[in-house]
Amino acid sequence: MTPEGIISAIIIGAIIGILGRLVVRGRQRISILLTIVVGIVAALVGTWLATLIGVRDTGGVDWIELFLQIGLAAIGVAAVAGSGRRRRSIL
Repeated sequence: MTPEGIISAIIIGAIIGILGRLVVRGRQRISILLTIVVGIVAALVGTWLATLIGVRDTGGVDWIELFLQIGLAAIGVAAVAGSGRRRRSIL
């Protein structure tokens, strides 16, 4: 992967992660770095799912792929934020 590809993955992951975080209700006590990591993973998995169902390359903006990525990021943010809350309450 080229340096430009890595930088664009981080930027897109940050955007997807922040959008996913906005979808989740309430306050999420996770770091911005963890939000970016969740966003990067969600973007990769969302693109893979869009390829599987045949909607990765459409005319214009790939809205279905984008919604898949944001939905997966929201699920990831909620899961990470919820797992941190449970760990703190046990201690």
